[in-house]
Amino acid sequence: MRPRDDPEGAWAADAIADGVRGAEPGEIPRRLCHVAVRLLPVARASVSLCNEGMPVPLSASDDRAAYLMEVQATLGEGPCLHAARTGAPVIAADLAGGVDTRRWPVFAQQATALGVRAVYALPLGDDAGCLGTLDLYRDVPGVLSPGELRTADLMAGVMTIALMSLPTGEENGHRPPGGLWLSELATEHDEVYQAIGMVMAQLGVAADEALARLRGHAFARGLTVLDVAHDVVAHRQRFERDG
Repeated sequence: MRPRDDPEGAWAADAIADGVRGAEPGEIPRRLCHVAVRLLPVARASVSLCNEGMPVPLSASDDRAAYLMEVQATLGEGPCLHAARTGAPVIAADLAGGVDTRRWPVFAQQATALGVRAVYALPLGDDAGCLGTLDLYRDVPGVLSPGELRTADLMAGVMTIALMSLPTGEENGHRPPGGLWLSELATEHDEVYQAIGMVMAQLGVAADEALARLRGHAFARGLTVLDVAHDVVAHRQRFERDG
């Protein structure tokens, strides 16, 4: 096996190829998250899609990474949303102090409560736009070395190719609402968009206000926006107009 500091990146490329060999297309994002954890000094990884300001959690290396994706989707703040909006990598080197705490105070508190001290969010996509983000979580503060950043960029490039090669949900003539979806992987989050539509009808508001209401309700009760969406779609939760 080649050393990790192979200047040509061949060691990383070999590890990526080994990690996805024999995988079904829909399994590749999760496999790549696990490869990222093996190649880089991070404890966990996740990937989410961009969708009209709402990150759609797609896959993760473990439950903690999956939960942190849901936290960002619920709060509407965090490194992955910032990377998706700007199309630039976000290096949050210390969530327990300094500028990163001030940028995303609630997310930083939730992440550090789980033992996560640093997050690296890499946008996925090309010149046509941002497809999503690859998020890397570390349990100690700090930055990645130049070589590690190159490996992270390689992982992001491979993840981009993998996502662009997956089905979008239009193969049978049906296009789910809200833009790009990888149907079999993101099906659960269809309920969020169903709930947004129901809240729009209940309150007579636009989609962004309906999403804000879902997020506010979730945050106030210590839930995720997906939890609230389940209740709305199941008619266990209804939103009433003010006044």
